[in-house]
Amino acid sequence: MSRVHSFPPVSRPDARILVLGSMPGIASLRAGQYYAHPRNAFWPLISAVLAEGPAPATYKHRIDLLLRNRVALWDVLKTCTRTSSLDSDIDPVSMVTNDFAGFFRLHPDIRLVCFNGAKAETVYRRHVLPVLPQEKRRSEMVRLPSTSPAYAALPFNDKLAVWQAAIAGYLHS
Repeated sequence: MSRVHSFPPVSRPDARILVLGSMPGIASLRAGQYYAHPRNAFWPLISAVLAEGPAPATYKHRIDLLLRNRVALWDVLKTCTRTSSLDSDIDPVSMVTNDFAGFFRLHPDIRLVCFNGAKAETVYRRHVLPVLPQEKRRSEMVRLPSTSPAYAALPFNDKLAVWQAAIAGYLHS
């Protein structure tokens, strides 16, 4: 098992939407980029949700896409121990969450917290939500189908429909 550490958040102070993963996978950690695995559907999916066409080719342009649309990106876990990129391989005893109270103080306009998969939601609800200030516990929260290539239960277009339905109303409000 190896100890892994997440990245800093991608955000701007007036972000409205926060998308949370659990912990970057091995390919992402090696690249130093969120969702770097070539089969992860996050970048094509979020580009389509934001009506921006195909996913930008460079990581810088992908980050610019999020920032321009006031979408923040982060992980629930700051650090953990695991044997692979799979969420199921995270050692529950090793989990340390990121500082969400501090994040929300710096990002008061967050209205929607989206979980990219079940593990992110479970850890957030169990370990983060109980220690947040009351006003941040009332933010809308939605679990979205994971964009991971390990989650193949839904085809891309079905995932896209769910993501679009959840996020659309928050983009320009």
